[in-house]
Amino acid sequence: MRPEILAIIPARGGSKSIPRKNILDFGGHPLIAYSIAAGLQSKHVTRTIVSTDNEEIAAVAREYGAETPFMRPAEHAQDNTLDYPVFKHALDWLAENENYHPEIVIQLRPTSPVRPPDCVDRAIEILLNNPQADSVRGVVVSGQNPFKMWTVAEDGRMQQLLKVESLSEPFNAPRQQLPDTYWQTGHIDAIRARTILEKNSLSGDTIMPLHIDIEYTIDIDTALDWQNAERLLERGGLPMVRPPQAAKSPLPEEIDLIVLDFDGVLTDNRVWVDQNGLEQVAAHRGDGMGIALLKKAGFEVVALSTETNPVVAARCKKLGVPVHQGIDEKGKALQDLLAEKKVKAENVVYVGNDVNDLPCFKLVGCAVAVADAHPDLLPHAHMTLKTKGGFGAVRELSDMILRKHKERG
Repeated sequence: MRPEILAIIPARGGSKSIPRKNILDFGGHPLIAYSIAAGLQSKHVTRTIVSTDNEEIAAVAREYGAETPFMRPAEHAQDNTLDYPVFKHALDWLAENENYHPEIVIQLRPTSPVRPPDCVDRAIEILLNNPQADSVRGVVVSGQNPFKMWTVAEDGRMQQLLKVESLSEPFNAPRQQLPDTYWQTGHIDAIRARTILEKNSLSGDTIMPLHIDIEYTIDIDTALDWQNAERLLERGGLPMVRPPQAAKSPLPEEIDLIVLDFDGVLTDNRVWVDQNGLEQVAAHRGDGMGIALLKKAGFEVVALSTETNPVVAARCKKLGVPVHQGIDEKGKALQDLLAEKKVKAENVVYVGNDVNDLPCFKLVGCAVAVADAHPDLLPHAHMTLKTKGGFGAVRELSDMILRKHKERG
């Protein structure tokens, strides 16, 4: 039976040395895209997740094919946060919310984007072939031999860092007489899940090496590291995992229906109430134009709303959009609508802004959140728009759909 192998890419949003580092352009793609590609292109990895506290990173991750089923809590996204609590949180969340229990967990750090094509699969195979091992860690031959290194005592005397039983003065010995030493890299860690959950460790007691060519040694922490990494990329000739030429669009290839929530999508989610209880809402003319263009291109657009106020029907009539309002259960209403229209769920785009849209998000081929959607909804979106609801979000989406439609001819 094929084991469940989960790749986790840790990517917090608060980088200080290089702001927004994880999503900055690196060789034509966001930096994080290289680590996502390493997980997705592996023949053994069964699931690839990004653990982040940042909505912008999460949106980019989804564009490149990774999952973001949760947002990382702030307490696990600090400057001094270690890797262990990040991975423990991910496994606990997946177990509790999805009953998902992988056998092996892979760590793919975005800061080591230049990986050999077989890097991930070799690490997994080493772990699978060595049942006594707790983990596998990527290593390169160390550039400086630690047997020639020193510490300085409090009294100012130099003391050798390491000793060799067969040599009285290893620091004076030729390199060939000294034991081989290795430097751990950030390319990959392959860890048994039980090592994390039972031994409270990301490495355990028995660690096996994955030997990586020293040419791949890149760990981006400073601006100079970034420049060196880009030079390596530009030089070419080094086989490596690369993202696809373009991020895969989350929009379905065939779109049979576009469903819009009303409040918070076609409005800015505010309401004005006068002394007589009459309500008014704010809408965006650009959304109306976007809907008109979609309909002209042959796309069907409908609205779903829990709101019973006549203002919903009035606005939708103005837009020429059929509306189903006063709905208690949006998920069931959407299922009934798809059955009535005989539309496949995978060919439906749904746009929402709050947690009552979540049942619909789980049904459709492309779930779209407006920029100011509720934080609990965002991890479940296939795509997050750059525009807030009621400020042209629907127009932004319509432009994307029409552009894709035009490219397909």
